[in-house]
Amino acid sequence: MARKQFAHHEAVSAVVPGEGGYSAAVAVKALDGMGAPRFHKILEGQQFKTASDADDAATVQLERLIDVDEEGQLTWNTAG
Repeated sequence: MARKQFAHHEAVSAVVPGEGGYSAAVAVKALDGMGAPRFHKILEGQQFKTASDADDAATVQLERLIDVDEEGQLTWNTAG
């Protein structure tokens, strides 16, 4: 599990189980500790056979995450 901290939130690589496999995700939690984490599925359309593979993919994508706004929405680096 990889982590990144921003002004108001922490983002963590995550996995969402589903039929036939796992999806890569980013979980976002407010730094003030209030509220439950929000899970954002990433790499739409891709399923992974194991949770470990999905978390590895989420970790790679987390490196591209450049910000989480006050509402918990993700901003990605689209360069490259």
